[in-house]
Amino acid sequence: MASSTVQLTGIAGQSVELPTGLFINNEFLEAQSKSTVKVLNPSTGKLLAVVAAAEKQDVDLAVGTAKVAFDTWKTVSGIERRALLFKLAELIERDSEIFATIEALDAGVLFNDSKFLHVAAAVETLRYFAGWADKCNGSSMPISGGMAYTKKEPIGVCAAVVPWNSPLMITCWKLAPCIAAGNVLIVKTAELTPIYGLKLAQLVKEAGFPPGVINIITGLGAKAGQSLAEHMEVRKLAFTGSGPVGRGIMIAAARSNIKKVTLELGGKGPTLIFDDAELENAVFWATLGITAHNGQICAAGSRILVQSGIYDQFIEAFKKRSLDAVAGDPLLANSTKGPLASRVQRDKVLGHIQKGIQDGAELLHGGKVIESDGNYLENTAFVNVTRDMSLMRDEIFGPVAAIAKFKTEDEAISLANDSEYGLSSAIFTSDISRAYRVSDALETGQVTINSWGNINANTPFGGKKQSGFGKDLGVEGLDEWLNVKTVKVNLLPAKEVKV
Repeated sequence: MASSTVQLTGIAGQSVELPTGLFINNEFLEAQSKSTVKVLNPSTGKLLAVVAAAEKQDVDLAVGTAKVAFDTWKTVSGIERRALLFKLAELIERDSEIFATIEALDAGVLFNDSKFLHVAAAVETLRYFAGWADKCNGSSMPISGGMAYTKKEPIGVCAAVVPWNSPLMITCWKLAPCIAAGNVLIVKTAELTPIYGLKLAQLVKEAGFPPGVINIITGLGAKAGQSLAEHMEVRKLAFTGSGPVGRGIMIAAARSNIKKVTLELGGKGPTLIFDDAELENAVFWATLGITAHNGQICAAGSRILVQSGIYDQFIEAFKKRSLDAVAGDPLLANSTKGPLASRVQRDKVLGHIQKGIQDGAELLHGGKVIESDGNYLENTAFVNVTRDMSLMRDEIFGPVAAIAKFKTEDEAISLANDSEYGLSSAIFTSDISRAYRVSDALETGQVTINSWGNINANTPFGGKKQSGFGKDLGVEGLDEWLNVKTVKVNLLPAKEVKV
């Protein structure tokens, strides 16, 4: 049965009407059980939408549809796949303000951050991988008695379980290489921020993708996500989210069909600021690294390590910039700080702040709720935090900085690497030799020098240790969605031809 619709009011009173169903086989359907999920506006706490919630039988339908579609889709040329991805990028770019409105309303992302960063990055990613669609080539090599060659082939039915913090951008990190490689895909959107997926589904159909190639479903992780992880016909699952859920996905993958899994999990990013750093630049990026989207970013620079020679000067400048934030409606241009994504998330962050105070950390500023109907929380920082404190060890996923002092380069590296996470890090120095030396020593999948958090479609992104494994973006990200087949040819001796 066809689904109902929801009406949203966005930037400058713009009205957006969207279907609320599960996008399966290029149609919007109610959940077979009629189950739904309520979506709240984190700025107001009010009901924003009610959308269909997939359960096992809906996942089975989506997977079955995708499996049928793959039989034909795998024969479609890379040139045709490239054209479809380019078209989807064009449509998202056309509707960038609608996507920015949606992310402001259900994720609390600042409108301009969404439009000019998240949506723009999604478009860039689609275009980058579109260019790879007709270049998934193997190689050839000589072997004893003949020759061999490799072919890169699609995996088949794949799934992506995506997070609530940057939903469109991270969905495209999975969708673009998956489709470029010739796979079919089921996307499970986050229950907190599913509305972008409804708009994306409309554009998938408008772009001309055949039915069943891209399916987008909403539902609870414990039901829809778990069903995808356990499904015997899903051959690859990509997940971005928390460590505990990632562990559960690995267990489900092992117990089912040993499906290929890539995991981008939490982070506790160190930012290392040396005495010779350009201070104004370091303060700008270090502040942005923990306050952007309220620190609800896996690559957030939540551990700020500052060399003793500039420590006091840095603290003063960092505090001033952090407190300059203007909390307000993410749709309004003068707002520089939106709400946290949910009341549960806000209260979880408050719990980490209280634990830090109990541990004896020194509160520099913040730590309190901003009184409103929404999930607003002050930018918060602690100073002189020791490596054993929970503020230095636990991923908080909120606007909470743990700042510590170091004396030597070796001490900075030791502090930075003293973590079970290894996703992203940043170094600030004017000494290029030090930058190379320290970047080599840091145990993270990404290092930025004299900036924070740069994400580019052509550079791989992924972590080490408990931050997961596998890559998004770059050619390495494409390889995650391909199988390699080796063909070996034994060359027989030439037969003598009688004349």
